[in-house]
Amino acid sequence: MPKLDAAKRFKAEILNVSSYAALADLLVEACAAMGCSWFALSHHIDFLAGPEKGVRVHNYPEEWARWFDEQGLGVNDPVHRASQRRAAGFLWHEIPSFSRPRRGDRAILARARHHGIYDGLTIPTHIPGEAHGSVSFAWARGSPATPEALMFAQSIGAFVFEAARQLSGRGAANDSPRLTDRQIECLLWAARGKSDSVIAQIMNLRTDTVSEHLRNARSRYDARSRISLAIRALFDGTICFGDIAKG
Repeated sequence: MPKLDAAKRFKAEILNVSSYAALADLLVEACAAMGCSWFALSHHIDFLAGPEKGVRVHNYPEEWARWFDEQGLGVNDPVHRASQRRAAGFLWHEIPSFSRPRRGDRAILARARHHGIYDGLTIPTHIPGEAHGSVSFAWARGSPATPEALMFAQSIGAFVFEAARQLSGRGAANDSPRLTDRQIECLLWAARGKSDSVIAQIMNLRTDTVSEHLRNARSRYDARSRISLAIRALFDGTICFGDIAKG
């Protein structure tokens, strides 16, 4: 098992990669260091429906990857769902302790084992304004993922994902809609359940002015309702749940 000091070298090399092929080579090297067989760096999306909407680099068996995509599991794979409930990495055999299983999960895991994938670990990598993502490493039968491997993977996971984002061009600039301070303030009060007239009283504005601020904010997000506006602004980090709870 690699010592954590070795992660410093991986980080330096990962942040300087110039191609997906070079990144994949480093991930293969990381697998060898941890004693695992496979890696998968991916946004949690349906890649058959919209491959341009996310980043993915993996070396999983081709038949498994094809079946995975055909079933649309990028969005609701049990490991991907579990990663949305954690800020730090986790071992797959720990998932039942914090993520409720769904019907069909056993069949998915059985299919993975059919292709030789038995255990693994995952590092969540969530970026505001993007689909959830993760970096996973998987082991064959008889070689379970270990806490030591998890610590090593945790130390390089965010760097690996960011390197892939940079290669894809996603890390260059934040192209999320930009709201004015007034629009954000109106949006926060609307998200707290206040009507335009109540917001106007709170902010000492005319009701028509509040309505215009919210209408312009919806237009920038192409949102048809207050709810969808709030969801999209939460999704890209323009507002957060803590902001809403303060009201």
